[in-house]
Amino acid sequence: MIKKSIYIFILLTSLVACNKAKRLELSEAKPNVTNVIRFDSLLLHADSSNLLHSVKAMYKAAPEFMPYYVANVMGSNPTDTVEAARLLGLFLTNSSFKQVNKDVEKVFANADTIQANIDMAYQYLNQYFPEIKTPKVYFYVSGFNTPIILEDQFVGIGLDLYLGGNYPAYREMSYEYLLYNMRPASIAPDLLSAILFKHFTFDGTNERLLESMLYRGKIMYLLSLIMPQVPPHDIMGYTRFEWEWSRKYESKIWNSIVGQKDLYSTDLALINKYLNDAPFTATISQESPGRLGTWVGWQIIGEYMKNNPDVSIVQLMKLTDYQQILNKSEYQP
Repeated sequence: MIKKSIYIFILLTSLVACNKAKRLELSEAKPNVTNVIRFDSLLLHADSSNLLHSVKAMYKAAPEFMPYYVANVMGSNPTDTVEAARLLGLFLTNSSFKQVNKDVEKVFANADTIQANIDMAYQYLNQYFPEIKTPKVYFYVSGFNTPIILEDQFVGIGLDLYLGGNYPAYREMSYEYLLYNMRPASIAPDLLSAILFKHFTFDGTNERLLESMLYRGKIMYLLSLIMPQVPPHDIMGYTRFEWEWSRKYESKIWNSIVGQKDLYSTDLALINKYLNDAPFTATISQESPGRLGTWVGWQIIGEYMKNNPDVSIVQLMKLTDYQQILNKSEYQP
């Protein structure tokens, strides 16, 4: 349950941010709109002397999630509870994951801030985009398998993939440039970003870099509004240094995109260099952060909304003429 003091702090912070942005404002704040279920605790505290009983109890406690978990994380037949119990026993006694599971319980003993961030985001979504239903949110452990699960009735977060960028096991399984976001602070932005990308699918009539940049920029802009208490660099998944570097060289970045005639390119390989996770944006500089196309897209959308105050966030998410958005943004870093 979200502590009252934490909730009030986040509420006040968000209202100040919303008044400043003049784009989103809650008509009525309601804490605990999301149902967060600590499935990780159910799993890790299973009775080792009677695992079949524990598995059946988990089916009862999480009737939507448990069959999915058994099928997609355990890789077993969800109707075979005996096999699920056997696999659970193997997982809980596996020497590679026993310490990881203990660390999950330690790091996430208190997940109030994460839950509060998710809760606040859904309050905004409920008000401005009621078609986006509020699902149950399951925290789980995945055996380093699946970080995010998105289904219509529930979503899930694999906590064991968010133990911190310096977690020793990650260095053997992940690229260096991905480690920063494998931390608790990235959970809520990652989850809500995935939800927004799932709901607001690509809507451009052209498949040029411009359309991809501004489509992703719309998602990031909306994400920043529904999570006003989260710093922009965390919304983007950048370190503070990467964010400040992008700000410092924003004009040069834009001039490079335009000067290299990349903005209207339909070359998928080129577009991916601007948008995909990478140690740097190869078309710009080896000192740059990755995904600069998304970052610039976000800045353009921000300028568009600032210069077109009559456009609501709901209207923005429906706009598909990205050339017009660029023109009306008057973007000149």
